[in-house]
Amino acid sequence: MIDLQIRRLLRSSCSLSHWLKVEGRRWAIAIWCGALAVSTASAQTFTDWVDPFIGTQGTGHVTPGATVPFGMVFPAPDNADRGWSYSAGYQYGDRRILGFSNTHQSGAGIPELGDVLLLPRAGTAWSSGDGDFGALKSIERARPGWYSVRLQDYGVTVELTAAPKVALQRYRFDRPGRVQVLVDLQHGLNYLEQPSVVASSVTSRQDGLQGTLHRRNWVTRQVSFVVRFSQPVLRSQTLPARPGDKAPRLLLDFDLGTSRTLEARVALSTVDEAGAERNLNTVAGQDFQAVRQNADQAWNALLGRIRIQADARKKRLFYSALYRTLQHPSDIADANGQVRGPRGEVLQAPGGVYYSTLSLWDTFRASHPLFTLIVPERVPGFVNTLLAHHRQMGYLPLWTSWGQETYCMIGNPALPVIADALVKGFGEGGRIDEEAALAAMLETSTRERPDAPEWAQRGWAVLDRYGYLPFDLQKGESVSMTAEYGYGDAAVATVAERLGRQDIAKRFRARSQSWNQLFDEETRTLRGKDSSGRWRTPFDPVAATSPLKNPGDYTEANAWQYTATPALHDAAAFRDRLGGAEALEAWLDRFFTLPVPNPDKHLGQEALIGQYAHANEPSHHITWLYALTGSPERGQRLREQIVRRFYGTGPDGLVGNDDVGQMSAWLVFTMLGFYPAEPFSGRYVLGQPLVSGAQIQIPGGRMVRISGTGPLPILDEKPLPKHQVSHKDLLAARSLRFE
Repeated sequence: MIDLQIRRLLRSSCSLSHWLKVEGRRWAIAIWCGALAVSTASAQTFTDWVDPFIGTQGTGHVTPGATVPFGMVFPAPDNADRGWSYSAGYQYGDRRILGFSNTHQSGAGIPELGDVLLLPRAGTAWSSGDGDFGALKSIERARPGWYSVRLQDYGVTVELTAAPKVALQRYRFDRPGRVQVLVDLQHGLNYLEQPSVVASSVTSRQDGLQGTLHRRNWVTRQVSFVVRFSQPVLRSQTLPARPGDKAPRLLLDFDLGTSRTLEARVALSTVDEAGAERNLNTVAGQDFQAVRQNADQAWNALLGRIRIQADARKKRLFYSALYRTLQHPSDIADANGQVRGPRGEVLQAPGGVYYSTLSLWDTFRASHPLFTLIVPERVPGFVNTLLAHHRQMGYLPLWTSWGQETYCMIGNPALPVIADALVKGFGEGGRIDEEAALAAMLETSTRERPDAPEWAQRGWAVLDRYGYLPFDLQKGESVSMTAEYGYGDAAVATVAERLGRQDIAKRFRARSQSWNQLFDEETRTLRGKDSSGRWRTPFDPVAATSPLKNPGDYTEANAWQYTATPALHDAAAFRDRLGGAEALEAWLDRFFTLPVPNPDKHLGQEALIGQYAHANEPSHHITWLYALTGSPERGQRLREQIVRRFYGTGPDGLVGNDDVGQMSAWLVFTMLGFYPAEPFSGRYVLGQPLVSGAQIQIPGGRMVRISGTGPLPILDEKPLPKHQVSHKDLLAARSLRFE
């Protein structure tokens, strides 16, 4: 256990450098008296249990860079600037580093951001004739809010930390004197093949530079920036432009004199350079160490809202997952509350916060319900951001990056996020305008979208006419779209019922049952049907399809994997359609044992148990459906298997994209023993904890205690035979025991 080894080293020596081999990889632990890398005072903190390298190798697409909870900036190393494997710019096994850019989306499946890349080196060996500036890494370390790497060939150690709106980079050189820093403004994490910068304006200053970039990649966006160095720039060289370059790459020379340290501070804005300057001023008077300490304290405070009793490995799994869940969404509003909205117009962010990196199709399932438990103070801001987006676009967002709509994925996943918040009471006291929320939900579910891309959702006429999406009229994903529109419609109905609008509720509750039109009794799956009511033939329910590869009726999944989607909003109706509890149990048993032939991770067929694909979100709630049968323990055994097989403590510890925290949120809930299987129902399905005990801090500082690992849940002294507990009752309880 690494914690125990570190503590022994701390007790045994005051000046040492050691390698530890832990869980299959090497850790560098450097310790000095007076400036401890890990202080004895913080040895018991929750951040000590976090390993930012989990999920950084393979398909997890996690970056180990430095950020604060829900922060605007995310400085991190980039190994490459394009390719699906480098969606976050990083792979643990890649030794080459292009440099350190200051915005990232950790765990996403498409490359984006990666703004303002910096790379230092000792001496002045670089010249304008050089074409390759990449460095080789050696010792690499990270903890929440801090990252460090040794670039041996360049004679420098790079450290990164972050405040909510400012990225800090500190370079410690082997020797004093002249040094250089590459500033690459053309760099970005590219989804498209062509360079993403389409225009730029840059102004140099004695202490750095500032400017504005206009980029076109996954989204079209504007990013203004300010870079300030702790030493004056001695000389600036502009490198020759490469084909397609629209932004400069600069070589900056510095003379450090007798010093060996240079610091760069980077602030950004969606609005303008003045906004970036204001953001930079939020850390005025704070040195690198103070900002790093503040970041650690911010992380420790949030991670400590759930305190578990478990062995070292489980603690490392749990707190690393909780850490990843709390990195996004990112508050991209400037310090004065201004932000550039999805139509490009500058708006005043409601409450001064505006969230982006909203991977809603993934995160409505577990991440946002988890936020209602552990960061309730953020929830109104999340919802008010969605409503502000609607006011500019005319409909709620699907997936946003840097505040801009990507039109990624299907359905209307903002609807269950809003419904979940309102059902749990977050609209009380005017924190969310519930009437405005219902109006936005209604417009999102009825208004045509002629300006949306051809491949995205544009309207509702076909669904309203046929009661489902026929595959001959809806080109691709017809079954998945029909099923996913169902939970959006149910969310509208839920909010309408809450506000006494029975006419709206009745209409959308009926439309939420559209999936029944596609339920095939022969295969017991959701199956494509044309506009004449004829089933798709031939039909193979285990054949997966995706719009980008092997197009068909499903979205990165097959018929089996999408059939349980209606249970997200009406698990009882899904059970009854199958024929009752025994029939549901038989269906689940078949689902978890029927193999997938020739699985393809690009079709969502990854992390498999039978048809269950844990690496893709449509499967995440399905083990919990055993709670509606006579054998809830079968779901528990499967979850134990999922945790054992698909979550690890090494760099390859995630199988599949973290999906901006959804994979991690699933693990957090599962280890605690309950899960929002119907995300906006206001209740959780109960299983059995995978930890020996836990405490969840609720508003006001009171703790709800979770204890035991048995199959019988008891809330205070009340047994819960249906294996469910409401959000309200959980928050009001003193204890939840599993006996």
